[in-house]
Amino acid sequence: MRSNLIVVAVAAGLCLMTISNGFSAPRSKAQAQTARGEYLVKAIGQCGDCHTPFTMTGGFAMNKWLQGKKLEFGPLVPVPIWADTAPNIAGLPGWDTEKAMQFFMTGLAPNGQPARPPMPPYKMNRADAEAVVAYLKSLKPPSAQEAKQVTEGEHPAMTK
Repeated sequence: MRSNLIVVAVAAGLCLMTISNGFSAPRSKAQAQTARGEYLVKAIGQCGDCHTPFTMTGGFAMNKWLQGKKLEFGPLVPVPIWADTAPNIAGLPGWDTEKAMQFFMTGLAPNGQPARPPMPPYKMNRADAEAVVAYLKSLKPPSAQEAKQVTEGEHPAMTK
């Protein structure tokens, strides 16, 4: 009787392990890299704070995720090179993969200049830079009309 109970318990444990592991499809290396990049962009870099418009209630306009916006804050003292608009980074238009990775690893743009404040000069390792670029490249860039709204200072989340 006791041995039957042990066999049933072991079988039940194996079934639970199989079920819990069996329902999640194995991730490819590219999927895992993109997921890591999403984590770095959202949780560590908090890129959405500057690169995503807010809704009227203060949340992110997710249909405009990382598509750029006019910043609602500025420096307390004059900063001549301050960027008052955060550019679109969804899809990384205009950036090839290697140059974008170099930017995140060195903090320098392809022209050798640092990013304009308030953008921090990131110094990521290669794996993190590859992951961030993979995630950003996976996003849909805005349409030409949406991009124009951002550069003209309109608040895309509050327009049609």
